Amino acid sequence: MSEDLLTVPVYLLMGFLESGKTSFMNEIMGSGEFADGDKGVYIGCEEGIEEIDRHAARACRLDILEVENESELGTEYFARIDKKYHPQRVFIEYNGMWDPDTVFSADLPEGWGIYQVVTLIDASTFTMYLNNMKSIIGNIIKCTELVIFNRCDETQDLPMFRRQLKAVNNRIQMMFEHKDGHMIELGKDIPPYDIDAPVIEIPDEDFGLFYMDAAEDQERYDGKTVHFKGKVMKNRKFSPGYFVPGRNAMTCCEADIRFLGFLCKCDHIDLLKNGQWIDVTAKIRYEKRKEYYGIGPVLYTQHITNAQPPADDLVYFN
Repeated sequence: MSEDLLTVPVYLLMGFLESGKTSFMNEIMGSGEFADGDKGVYIGCEEGIEEIDRHAARACRLDILEVENESELGTEYFARIDKKYHPQRVFIEYNGMWDPDTVFSADLPEGWGIYQVVTLIDASTFTMYLNNMKSIIGNIIKCTELVIFNRCDETQDLPMFRRQLKAVNNRIQMMFEHKDGHMIELGKDIPPYDIDAPVIEIPDEDFGLFYMDAAEDQERYDGKTVHFKGKVMKNRKFSPGYFVPGRNAMTCCEADIRFLGFLCKCDHIDLLKNGQWIDVTAKIRYEKRKEYYGIGPVLYTQHITNAQPPADDLVYFN
């Protein structure tokens, strides 16, 4: 929906139980940002230890509603809310175990639209959830714009947390809050390979890290020469003379394997076959390309040879 037609913004708060969603909602209401006289509704989809601040909700003119079953949500439910309450904004504190598509697939009332999706993550339990519920986390992260990691401390591998989520949704923004309340600035990751070498050697096991780093950091890689092993992917949609050397990556679960790589210019592309493993030496330039829908890394080949497949076809991000 066009922003010009969006008159009822829907704010969707995602995250598992006890991830801090209600506390975050209370902070938002207490800030006074939404105490502007406009009416709204707050829809809670799970009951945790923290309770919604009803005094702050009244100050923000929010009616508090509860939904116990995922099946209750949908087109008809939102239509009833619109007819009964006539909200000018909607907050949904979503159950982390429910499928986000339940909301995204619903036909919202006229003027309603998903305005922002924020996910709260308890850093102290993230690794456990990542090991046991990776596909569920992936479904949440795919539709999220902003992730707030809270309860962070010095014992946690926060750069790894960032890499894991960026692998699923490269456009996502992240904030890290220390358990004492101050915000943590991570800075840039330090690659496990020599970024200043005349030819940057990318080991097989580090291709995923290289892919994410080069996709984000033009200043670090523009004009650099890299050498890595990849599999050929040709597509008729690419401009003539271009292909993608890359690797398969399991971003969420075994059912969610994606091919990752960068557009590559080659003068002898007719000699390459889809699925062929090659060693590539190429210089990186950042250009505006239709394939990227914007600016992205373009590899200009200097040398290509046949290669044996790596020990593990899949790449990882930790």
